Amino acid sequence: MANLKAFALICTLTPSPAESSSDLMANRILGRLEEQGVETSSARVVDHNIAPGVEVDMGNGDEWPELRRRILEADILLLAAPIWVGHMSSLGQRVFERLDADLSSTDDEGRPIMYNKVALTAVVGNEDGAHHVTAEMHQGLNDIGFTVPAQGGVYWVGEAMQTVDFKDLDRIPDPVASTISSMTANAVHLAQSLKSARYPAP
Repeated sequence: MANLKAFALICTLTPSPAESSSDLMANRILGRLEEQGVETSSARVVDHNIAPGVEVDMGNGDEWPELRRRILEADILLLAAPIWVGHMSSLGQRVFERLDADLSSTDDEGRPIMYNKVALTAVVGNEDGAHHVTAEMHQGLNDIGFTVPAQGGVYWVGEAMQTVDFKDLDRIPDPVASTISSMTANAVHLAQSLKSARYPAP
């Protein structure tokens, strides 16, 4: 079994150490990955100075290059984001804008640099829109070169026009727990496959 690493980028608007539903969901997923022998780590984007732009390094104290290094070191990227006014959080969008720089980056054999990496997504909120946000995230990650496994996204949204967040639940709903189990097992299987048999070089 290949040694695998997973890195979660958590796009909550809530700085550490305050509670965050996105952070809680991400840590549930990372916990399941750890049970399967995967080394995990995470970062809240809001805790870092991520400059706007579409370059690998925007300079002037931009901390994206460090987060990008951690993405490149990982076999599995988990992107977790909340829904605000029906859309992915602004920090989630910023992550995609910064990943845009890597559309033209290649490895030593000419493959897009994010090839052979698996991506998972997690969405939380207290309004509708989870399918819409998940679809946007999966399409963007695929464009950049990540591979999304079967059932590679999980979400929880509360009742419309109410105030219950994922972090307020007494227990994780069974469908969410079941999806997390499936998505992590599929991600580990796919990451191991890509580590042993990489995509062909152009």
